[in-house]
Amino acid sequence: MSALARKSTPWWLSAPALVLFTVLLLVPLGLTAVLSFNVYDPTLGVKSGEFTLDHYIHLFTDSYYYGIFWRTFWISALVALICVLIGTPEAYVLSRMSNPWRSILLLVVLAPLLVSVVVRAFGWSMLLGPEGLVNGLLGLVGIGPVRILYTEAAIVIALVHVMLPFMVIPVWTSLQKLDAGVENAALSLGATPFTTLRRIVLPQVMPGILSGSLIVFGLAASSFAIPGLLGGRRLKMVATVVYDEYLHELNWPLGAAVALVLLVANLVVMLSYNRLVEGRYKKSLG
Repeated sequence: MSALARKSTPWWLSAPALVLFTVLLLVPLGLTAVLSFNVYDPTLGVKSGEFTLDHYIHLFTDSYYYGIFWRTFWISALVALICVLIGTPEAYVLSRMSNPWRSILLLVVLAPLLVSVVVRAFGWSMLLGPEGLVNGLLGLVGIGPVRILYTEAAIVIALVHVMLPFMVIPVWTSLQKLDAGVENAALSLGATPFTTLRRIVLPQVMPGILSGSLIVFGLAASSFAIPGLLGGRRLKMVATVVYDEYLHELNWPLGAAVALVLLVANLVVMLSYNRLVEGRYKKSLG
């Protein structure tokens, strides 16, 4: 085999995946970017071949959209933080369990992924409603009724429930690569269990925590069903705004502009967070 053939073989093998990636991702993104610059007339609709920056100017000068983006990102960050605080210990306990309990608990963690997000959102709307189970339990202790449905708290609760498996699995995978002998050596040398967790276990599972939190943040920031069903018409996030612009206002260029700004902002936040956490992880390992 010639040198040229050897160099081209990886590209030929990767060609089907690259074509699929281009057709399913890059082409739609390119068309959406072009659409975001198209002129929109309320009476005539989208004017093909006529372009403007008015949609982006409107987006960056209207405080309404600032509030929407701020709500979206702080809710996503809070959901990611709660998932880290719950999912990391849960994954650690899961990794220390023996069969069959490990398999049973892993099935419990993954079981919500088998149910549609819309079904789970409707379930939470019944649980958190004025006559729901949560208010019923609060009423037994003399509290309530408390307005939970159609609030930011309802969105956070439901998103944590939906996103938690995406946090547990990466951390659990990292823990599977951890050598138990290192942890036992630290304990035998006089380190407390808390010190062992903080100095030995946590730095080595940081890649799993990083990847899990990035997945949770990205999915929460772009989620639509839960904010749409549990946030109501007044409590909007970016995905619900895009939906409204496309299907209610029929202003496709503005909806495309909002979607692209969300994508870029999401990438900036996630890449910055990745660099910050990864830098500290490398520093802690020397």
